[in-house]
Amino acid sequence: MENLLRPVIVVGGSVVLTVLIGWATDRLLSKADRRHTETPLWGLLRRGRVPYQLVLCAAMLRGSYDAARLLEDHRTAIGRALTLVLIGAAAWLVIRITAAVVETTYSRYARVHRDPARIRRVRTQVSLIMRVVAAVVGVMAVAAMLLTFPAMRAAGASLLASAGILGIVAGVAAQSTLSNLFAGLQIAFGDMVRIGDTVVVDGEWGTVEEITLTFLTVRTWDERRITMPVSYFTSKPFENWSRGTPQMTGIVFFHVDHTAPVEAMREKLRDILRECPAWDGRACGLDVTDTTPNTMQVRALATAKDADDIWTVRVTVREQMVRWLAREHPYALPRVNTADATPPPGGRLPSPSSSSSRDGAAAPDGAAHRA
Repeated sequence: MENLLRPVIVVGGSVVLTVLIGWATDRLLSKADRRHTETPLWGLLRRGRVPYQLVLCAAMLRGSYDAARLLEDHRTAIGRALTLVLIGAAAWLVIRITAAVVETTYSRYARVHRDPARIRRVRTQVSLIMRVVAAVVGVMAVAAMLLTFPAMRAAGASLLASAGILGIVAGVAAQSTLSNLFAGLQIAFGDMVRIGDTVVVDGEWGTVEEITLTFLTVRTWDERRITMPVSYFTSKPFENWSRGTPQMTGIVFFHVDHTAPVEAMREKLRDILRECPAWDGRACGLDVTDTTPNTMQVRALATAKDADDIWTVRVTVREQMVRWLAREHPYALPRVNTADATPPPGGRLPSPSSSSSRDGAAAPDGAAHRA
């Protein structure tokens, strides 16, 4: 009877204590979250209740397993399994606690500072820091798990002796991965590009959606995702429209006839922009920038607060200006000129008949000369 009750009491007591302590801790964190609404720390710490309970249960079972006298023939294997679970759960808990502290710090920073560029910069750094912490803790946890096996401890000396050679081989084999890793750190702390920035890469316009230690994802305007190695942004030029201030100047070109009413087009441009909510009112203008034998090029200029609004301004100006020209000044649209040439002042253009007579009079002489 004692052989049956002892393991039930030990195992059942450990599980019950784990549930009770976990429940009490969660209740305390929930009360603290409701009381301190100015910080999300306590609510974020509640996300770690599962690894917290695993750590408690594994620690209790590992400490009381010898007293349980359960499956004594497999005591070593079960004890090592509990140790592995304890190490893994502890690593998981450390990552959750670190994430809660880092996210709380970021939220406080975002509330205090109103500059969107600085907030995006800190957000990018925070996300990359969390990935580095998770990678380091994971590697340490795996190393600790391996060291629980006696064979791995015995091989430690030989591993350390060959660490230099293995490091050189691994560095050569993972050269591109390491370059992307350092490029990711350079992007995070060099403030080259941030999450939420509007960039133009290889002719594609989009918004930076995700930055990791090895790759970067750009969401284009048509909702495609372009995934690129972060080393691209440290080795090739690219456009970052969110660098500095997000304000932008947009340009729309029109090809019109030489008789187009330029002054009336200036007034119409102002009217269009006054009714366009995306225009920020900083500047606008319309000028003739080039001419060709058949048309002249007119440039309309307007400003907006960011890349999305400047796109709206440009398409609005282009659409409404062309519609207005077609309705009010159809002669100003480009056309093929088939009218007679205008004679120079004080003179007349030669008529086709006179030109033909001159050509005919000259023909016999030419023919005689050829003969």
